[in-house]
Amino acid sequence: MKNVSKKIGRVAENRRARNDYQIEETLEVGLVLLGSEVKSLRSGRASISESYASENKGCLVLINSNIPIYPAARENHEPKRMRQLLLKAKERDKYLNMIRREGYTLVPLALYFNMNGIVKLTLGIAKGRKKQDKRDLNKQRDWDRQKQRILKQY
Repeated sequence: MKNVSKKIGRVAENRRARNDYQIEETLEVGLVLLGSEVKSLRSGRASISESYASENKGCLVLINSNIPIYPAARENHEPKRMRQLLLKAKERDKYLNMIRREGYTLVPLALYFNMNGIVKLTLGIAKGRKKQDKRDLNKQRDWDRQKQRILKQY
């Protein structure tokens, strides 16, 4: 049932992340947003493909995510501003320690509205993939597709 709610209110998805990074763990966090940002998200316009999560003054923030301005708003927001992520202190410390280690990063995977209408972000703790690893992954995916086709025929 949880996956269904994610698909209903999906606003933005980072499809390249699963190809460029090896996702080891995922977590769901909230975002501190302004009213005009929420209105813009409800109209379905956002991009998280070039964004990442990092530390700023002891807090986790989402950097370089693009939520365009909402034209009907009286006071608008800056489209690419840093947005604070909401998670418990224990979790925050755990993930801050993980991203401080070499090779790990927090990559946004999906931005969506949950069943209660609250904006949520799915983050993945990831390690970067090298070019050869990406090639091997693509070969494995192609072979799996071919296997499925062969099995379906017989």
